[in-house]
Amino acid sequence: MSGILNVGTRALQANQVALQTAGNNIANVNVPGYSRQTVVMRTVEGQFSGAGYVGKGVGIQTIQRNFSAFLTRQSALAGSTQSADNIRADKLKQLEGVFEGGANGLGAAVNDMLNAFSDVASAPTDLTARTVVLTRVDETAARMRASSQRLDELQQGVSQELVQKANAINSLAQSIADINGQIARVQGSGQPPNDLLDKRDQMVRDLNGYVQTSSIAADDGTVGIFIAGSQALVLGTTASSVSIVADDFGDPLKSKLAITSNGQSVALDENTLGGGEVSGLLRFQNTDLVEGRNLLGRLTLAVTTAMNEQHALGVDLDGVKGGNLFTPPVITNNVFKPAQAAPPAPFVALNTGTANLTLSISDTSKFAASDYEVNFSSTTAGTITRRSDGMVFSFPQTPPAVSPVLATLDGLNISMPSGTPAAGDRFLLKPFSTSASKISSEFSTPRSLAVASPVAGAMGATNTGSLQLSSLQARSNPIAVTPVTITFTGTNSYTRSDYAGPLSPFTYTSGTVIEGTVPATSPLSQWSLVLQGSPKAGDTFTVEPQPLANRNMNAGNASAMLGLRDVAMFDGGALTDGYAGLIAQIGIRSQSANYSAKVSSSIAANLETDRTGVSGVNLDEEAAKLLQYQQAYQASAKMIQIAQSIFDTLIQTVGR
Repeated sequence: MSGILNVGTRALQANQVALQTAGNNIANVNVPGYSRQTVVMRTVEGQFSGAGYVGKGVGIQTIQRNFSAFLTRQSALAGSTQSADNIRADKLKQLEGVFEGGANGLGAAVNDMLNAFSDVASAPTDLTARTVVLTRVDETAARMRASSQRLDELQQGVSQELVQKANAINSLAQSIADINGQIARVQGSGQPPNDLLDKRDQMVRDLNGYVQTSSIAADDGTVGIFIAGSQALVLGTTASSVSIVADDFGDPLKSKLAITSNGQSVALDENTLGGGEVSGLLRFQNTDLVEGRNLLGRLTLAVTTAMNEQHALGVDLDGVKGGNLFTPPVITNNVFKPAQAAPPAPFVALNTGTANLTLSISDTSKFAASDYEVNFSSTTAGTITRRSDGMVFSFPQTPPAVSPVLATLDGLNISMPSGTPAAGDRFLLKPFSTSASKISSEFSTPRSLAVASPVAGAMGATNTGSLQLSSLQARSNPIAVTPVTITFTGTNSYTRSDYAGPLSPFTYTSGTVIEGTVPATSPLSQWSLVLQGSPKAGDTFTVEPQPLANRNMNAGNASAMLGLRDVAMFDGGALTDGYAGLIAQIGIRSQSANYSAKVSSSIAANLETDRTGVSGVNLDEEAAKLLQYQQAYQASAKMIQIAQSIFDTLIQTVGR
């Protein structure tokens, strides 16, 4: 009788636990990271009798956590990649918003500014037309500054997010270390602490949302968490900390993630971080945002420098040489040496030489939107790396640059005006990063707008050919006082009054450029001339300083300013196409990031579906189990009831 009662009691207890477990699954169906639990029952070993072994019922072997380490790890990694791609795509969308198109964009302001010179070219003395030009100049400068300010605001937001996410990583790392300790303490019970394991796995999954990790399980139940391949973030019950630090050069516009353990700080290579929001933010800040700044800076530096240089080749209504339309951008302060920050910042090898580098402009049409890194292999030689594409250039160049210029690259002069470098010294050059931040219009007086050319030309009064003037532009201001007369000796040849050397007579072809100077006379080209048509022998054309009587009615420099629209400036494209090219490059990055985000999100969703297929709670399945265990529970209770009834009957019979 006791055997029946014991079997029923065991069955009742086992099914009660099964009912409780199913109910627990249903209660936790919406809890992130919860793994479905299943009661694993075992048969209690039977008792031998003469008629064989008599079963003694059922017992609980364990409560099993339905869990796949492989799928959980794959899902966490996919989620990490998704987090990096999504946050980068979101930031690139914000970067696109900085560079508006249409009438409110910077490109429209540049076009309107250049087009405004057409009215001045038609009416050089019209002060209203001149005022419109200056207004357009001021508006262009304002939009350049506004774009730079919006980039600064985006930079500040990213920097704050990086700090916040580094703090979140530290908090999760400490929590994982704490829960490692709890799991290790209950490991000796022989039964898995399912809820603690779920909690830890969810923390690891959350951690992967910030930075990609790898993990190694230890015999005591703890797991080691590693980032950047091999840097230990959590070992047992000890957690290291991470922080956001400046890069090796102390560039305020770039950051790195560093990990500190036992007082030693190591800066992590961004390329080894893998996925996670921190990786996505660092990639955006250190690559995408840097390119956005460089594209804006290149546009600003090229446009304003070209405008200033051309304006300086004209004279105003008072006969004064043209001044700057824009404040001259300064780029010499954007040279960085390796900087040693305060502990616990990572160790940085500092320069040991005394060299100082500076930057200056050599040709605005050759600018590349990039930073540059200079590495000295000796006191006189080294390499220059263009960071935008990784191209490496050696110096000294061939032919060697004239001291103090080390090298001329992409329209920039890299000079060393003082000091001596040592082998291993490094410099970071950022020619465009701050070009737009302080740009402004230089003056506001309509009379000071220098639209007249200091040089004039006149056809010979007795010319009989079809010669016509196509263009005459000053190349210096003021030009030489002595007039230069070009005399044609035939249809295809001419002589010059300022030169009688061995090259004379010169070959003439319609539409070719005739420079103001010729070889062996002067290194300066004071003017350039283009003539069209077929001359006759004896035809002449004279280049001379602009007569005072014609100065105020001349608009040669206004036409030259207007002609800047078509000057090849940005990667071979016209100046007015520079902003469109900028938008296109940012747009390509954004489009690529959006595509990556969609792909990684799809992969992450599929892997999470696979994981929840093993670990997730199915309410229909749990409802069916409730009915199953309820019936088993009721049957077990009925067994106990029957055993009790038999026992009562037996007692009554014995009592008689």
